[in-house]
Amino acid sequence: MAVTESPRAVDLAPPAARPAGGRSRGSRARASRIVVNAGLLAFSVLYLVPLVWMLLAAVNPHASFRMAVPSPTTENFRHILNKDTTYRPMLNGLLLCGGGTLLCVVCSVLAAYPLSRFRSRLRRPFLLTILFSTGLPITAVMIPVYSMFVQVDLIDSMPGATLFLAASALPFGIWLMKNFMDGVPVVLEEAARIDGANSLQVLRRIILPLMWPGVIVVTIFTFIGMWGNFFVPFILLLSPEKLPASVSVFTFLSAHDQTQYGQLSAFSITYSIPVVLLYLVLARRLGGGFALGGALKG
Repeated sequence: MAVTESPRAVDLAPPAARPAGGRSRGSRARASRIVVNAGLLAFSVLYLVPLVWMLLAAVNPHASFRMAVPSPTTENFRHILNKDTTYRPMLNGLLLCGGGTLLCVVCSVLAAYPLSRFRSRLRRPFLLTILFSTGLPITAVMIPVYSMFVQVDLIDSMPGATLFLAASALPFGIWLMKNFMDGVPVVLEEAARIDGANSLQVLRRIILPLMWPGVIVVTIFTFIGMWGNFFVPFILLLSPEKLPASVSVFTFLSAHDQTQYGQLSAFSITYSIPVVLLYLVLARRLGGGFALGGALKG
């Protein structure tokens, strides 16, 4: 009678008798992970080097392109922290970008609601037009915009520049807001309408509280895009006392190697503070996500 080897006996075979293919595949996987991690680490170092240079140059009164560890001093910050160099440009930037962001977010919500909830033959062409507008470079329209602003007497006008900043960010805001609004169940809106709520009440009391993380994301992206915009205020604003910090940073640059790198680095750090604070304040509201679980129970 032939004796067959049981599966348990095969499983208990000594390791030396097993094929070495699995071990070689594991070694290749570990080697691949090491190579990938080394490449990512190298890219991270390339991104961190300019930041480290800026931090060191900000406390170095004789900073240059060469990275050096100086004796820390606050001389560069004392030079830039004054009304004409920092305070007024930062305030102008907050007024321009804050007003433009608020206007863009409000208009994005009002425009995204019908695009998300109603069906029309013009809905798809309109969405495609918005998608095309998000990729349109701002420099391509600045010449006709400048001509139009001259004709309507809005050149060197803070409200005019704010309106154009909001309008230029509106396609991206509408596209993002519509996608976030699509995630809110329609059944909640239908229940509110049965209780007698109109469209504005549904939007304010039902949809916006549930998609609040989406509103925060649009707010952060819009403000960051406006805060770093150099070209629009540089073209539309002429008076030095109306220029935001994104344009006044240009005054630190000069030809013939006369650039004050230490003061430029100190100003760059100060210029980054509003964006960092905005992210720290609003990012805490993003952790909870969309609170739909409790709303759909029962």
